[in-house]
Amino acid sequence: MTTPDPSPAGRELHLGLMFWATGTHAAGWRYPGSRADGAYDIGFIQDVTRHVEDAKFDFLFLGDRLVTDPALAKTNPAQMSRLEPFTAGAAIAAATSKIGIAITANPTYYDPFTVARLFASLDHLSHGRASWNLVTGADAMAAANFSRPEHWDAEQRYDWADEFVDVVRALWDSWEDDALVWDRDTGRAVIESKVHAINHHGRFFDVDGPLNVTRPPQGQVVLLHAGTSDRSRDIGAREADVIFARGPNIEEAREYYADIKERAARYGRSPDEIHILPGLSVIVGETTKEAVAIRERLDDLLPVVESRTDVREGALGQAHRPRDDWGVTGNPAEVADYIEEWFVTKAADGFNLFPPFVPGSVEAFTELVVPELQKRGLYRTEYTGSTFRDHLGLAKPPNRFQHTGGSVTGASERSPAAAQAT
Repeated sequence: MTTPDPSPAGRELHLGLMFWATGTHAAGWRYPGSRADGAYDIGFIQDVTRHVEDAKFDFLFLGDRLVTDPALAKTNPAQMSRLEPFTAGAAIAAATSKIGIAITANPTYYDPFTVARLFASLDHLSHGRASWNLVTGADAMAAANFSRPEHWDAEQRYDWADEFVDVVRALWDSWEDDALVWDRDTGRAVIESKVHAINHHGRFFDVDGPLNVTRPPQGQVVLLHAGTSDRSRDIGAREADVIFARGPNIEEAREYYADIKERAARYGRSPDEIHILPGLSVIVGETTKEAVAIRERLDDLLPVVESRTDVREGALGQAHRPRDDWGVTGNPAEVADYIEEWFVTKAADGFNLFPPFVPGSVEAFTELVVPELQKRGLYRTEYTGSTFRDHLGLAKPPNRFQHTGGSVTGASERSPAAAQAT
């Protein structure tokens, strides 16, 4: 394999863990040593997070879904039932000190003030490790849970999300970093001129502000996004710090990677500001034979239903097909080769790992693959900072209101919704 640039200016591989308590394989919860009841055991969730923090992962990812269906027990049991992610994220923050905490929140069924408040609070509790996974929601059944007559089409969801992000970002900036002074001698608690109304009046939202939580320690909470549509690529290139994308093969992944970086430049961003991390499911053993045996045992544990093929195809995260480009099965060197090829040829800046079963496949990756990646100079051996932005090599953004007397608008200048705010 090609050796990456070892200099400080060289790229660094980034890794996250998608936490699904029963694993991302449909039969992961049945694998020996796995936990079937881990979704509601916060001690278990904290233990898994500390384990990947010890391996210097960038973040733990908590997904969310606003509907459920018992039929998921056969195809996607981890998504059938789980804790609300902000609650779990706060508990993770209390048990860890370095790893980023990515929380999914769907703007289609939230309001901007609430999202801004929740993430600012989590960023304070975690000392700068919060991250918002922005999804617009493709699950039409969610509408019926939120008193909506119908689920909006993709265009309306993205129009809403564009302005939603503007408002949230402005609210995060509504307190300047040094607004609170708590001066016992003078009795002055706050410098009023450093707390700003955002006065946003747009197509969908009218929000005065300021937020009732001070500015997040990161300034702007790390924003994640996933999707491959044109609108999704645009919002990702404009707003996201991390993008999840599932390329069906390495060639298409390279095309996607290049397209996102080019779009980012059109919005005045450096390509280095965005990290593209596809999902990757890994089954690793000491030997290839051992890894294949694990894969085959997982397959054998799939439930018997009317169509076994349907279960196989519906089980998100399966890495069982040897030529499936979003999963790899092999020994540590083979898995590292796969990761290195995607990284060096700029199909990815790293990966969001989908563990087939938990905790076994997580432990196998950290114990077998991580040392191999470190030996090759691809992956960190220590954290170099304490915030999620630090792990990504991103500076804390300046506050849009600072040194302006609060005269700027609350909307992002990059956003098409900016012109609609006053």
